[in-house]
Amino acid sequence: MKKVLFSLIAMLGMSTAHADEGMWTLYDLPRAVYEKMVEEGFQLPYEGLYQGDGAIKNCVVNFSGYCSGVVVSSDGLVFTNHHCGFEAIRSHSTVEHDYMLNGFYAKTFEEELPNENMFVSFMIDQKKVTDRIIAAGYYTMTSDQQELFLDSLQNAMTDSIKQVDPSMHVELDAFYEGNEFYATTYQMFTDLRLVFTIPKSMGKFGGETDNWMWPRQTCDFSVFRIYADPKTNGPAEYSKNNVPYHPKHWAPVSMEGYKDGDYAMTIGYPGSTERYLSSYGISEMRNAQNEPRAQVRGVKQDIMIRHMRADEAVRIKYDSKYAQSSNYWKNSIGMNKCIDSIGIVGQKQEYENRIARWQDATGYLKGRLDFDKMKQLYAKRFEAMKTFMYFNETFFRTNEFATRAFKTNSLELQGPENNPKKQYAVFADNSSEWDAALDKEVLAALLKNYREHVDAKYLPDFYKTIDQRFAGNYTKYVDHLYKKSLLMKSGKKLFVNKKRYENDPGVKMGIDLIEVLGLLRSEILGTYDDIAEQERYLCAAKLRMEEDMPHYSDANFTMRLSYGQVGGFELGGKPSGYYTTAESLVEKMNRGEEIIDYQAEPIMKQLLSSTDFAPYTDTTTGKMQLCFLTNNDITGGNSGSPMFDGKGRLIGLAFDGNWDSLSSDINFDHRLARCIGVDIRFVAFMMDRWGHAERLLREIGVK
Repeated sequence: MKKVLFSLIAMLGMSTAHADEGMWTLYDLPRAVYEKMVEEGFQLPYEGLYQGDGAIKNCVVNFSGYCSGVVVSSDGLVFTNHHCGFEAIRSHSTVEHDYMLNGFYAKTFEEELPNENMFVSFMIDQKKVTDRIIAAGYYTMTSDQQELFLDSLQNAMTDSIKQVDPSMHVELDAFYEGNEFYATTYQMFTDLRLVFTIPKSMGKFGGETDNWMWPRQTCDFSVFRIYADPKTNGPAEYSKNNVPYHPKHWAPVSMEGYKDGDYAMTIGYPGSTERYLSSYGISEMRNAQNEPRAQVRGVKQDIMIRHMRADEAVRIKYDSKYAQSSNYWKNSIGMNKCIDSIGIVGQKQEYENRIARWQDATGYLKGRLDFDKMKQLYAKRFEAMKTFMYFNETFFRTNEFATRAFKTNSLELQGPENNPKKQYAVFADNSSEWDAALDKEVLAALLKNYREHVDAKYLPDFYKTIDQRFAGNYTKYVDHLYKKSLLMKSGKKLFVNKKRYENDPGVKMGIDLIEVLGLLRSEILGTYDDIAEQERYLCAAKLRMEEDMPHYSDANFTMRLSYGQVGGFELGGKPSGYYTTAESLVEKMNRGEEIIDYQAEPIMKQLLSSTDFAPYTDTTTGKMQLCFLTNNDITGGNSGSPMFDGKGRLIGLAFDGNWDSLSSDINFDHRLARCIGVDIRFVAFMMDRWGHAERLLREIGVK
């Protein structure tokens, strides 16, 4: 009782500046945290977050495994970011009907567009299962054995829950660097249809120029609908007979807005943070991961954007790929800048020295947590890790030929099982997703770039062919691959047990790549288990040393809550402001000739130049507010997360962080870290004035 009381006093004694940090699980939210939320302006009961049909968690969804979203109507309407729905929008687009360029609005249920390989998942239940896993001897297993054990247990738990409800499944996740484990039950809906999107000129306004920057004016939203079995209101594969899903709870949309200092809460699925990571792990992240990622992506993006701007058909094929690549290209650059400017490695080293002194005094984990050993382990794998990142970025992403070369050893064989010579593999025709000229130029450039940045022992054998047969000319080698290899001939049968296949230059390239990948993996895996163990011990030591304080686990794409306030930040004595206005958007549009990312259709400039934005005008400022800042704690995966006010009403959608705090995945800076959201009134304005989507506005209760 004394410890609980001390914990509460310690938490409530924290300054307001620190109330913004934390990605908290809802099912076991510390009472001390809830009390702080109430102090900041949260007005719902504790049970209103997680328990019962009306709990807030029941309107927040995992959007297709990479974003978040929120249900906003009794007919299963879902809001998420435009960039989260971007691939669905792209897949429905053609040169003749370019929904990315022109937007889309389904005026009836029948016009709503189904999407392959997309889903939303609702979190049904969550519980801690650490004791069960430890009792099975988990920490005595190798990493491979641990993975098999968790998969087996997860499957068993899923089989059990499916006996109660076939639409449910269970996922097991490690928390606190593997010191705790939670089992989460989900219900997945796979019939998800596109309902509304604005043109990408507004949904991605500012492009890479403004990405991770403030101020922002991006109207980053898209609208989908969940469909369900007409008899059960449960999940069902796509069918014309399916009907809109009727959820247990949906988020009420507020047109009242917010003001500086107001309570703000974000609930979603943050992907990955590493705030417990050691100083050695951060150094590796900076130098062996971020640097190579930014370098390689910079090379290929220059080629991609040149081809995309020259041909509309190519742009449609690569818009989504380019956006995905450039997002964490810029993130890596910004994170390294923050690591250096803040001095995060040094700060971590000082904290580790403190833990070491505490360890000496208490004997906790003595002989197990060993900082010298940790340093040696990271040093041992550094070169292999850095090369692996160059390898991964060069051969695993963007380039279609290398992708197919890798797949040659894992393709599903067709033909008679009793006659190997007649067994064959086929690459499906996906020509709508890539362009030969772009693909060839990217591959040639990246082959050259890879050689310039890695040790010779990590060069695949086909580099000898490039030197000996093509005199080091990468373009000629790539032309040869395309001309002679069967891999790029979609639909052609590849008889895998014939010499023609064995001698195929693309097949040989794939074999050479797999050999180098095997070498890299063996060097990295040689220290993997020991490093993971040391990082787990480090986290355990921190939790024990600070056991009288609430702690949250690193993000792992499970549902989390973060809370804080609406408000800006100050950098170099200059206040950022906490919202942007229509006037600021028009000012940028006027610079469209010099900055292509600020170009938009004339109608957009006309709409945002209006003198009458009612009923979407903010009553406090008298302005049409577009985007706003809170100090909510977010990361990748939070895109599309609902931003709630103190009454649990939707006031915006989170879509980005700010450049000045891109190191927040490893070190949350409460002075600078901000969440950028699109104001829900800006969303409604665009649905109304541009889209004339009266039926949708009525559906979400906006008049």
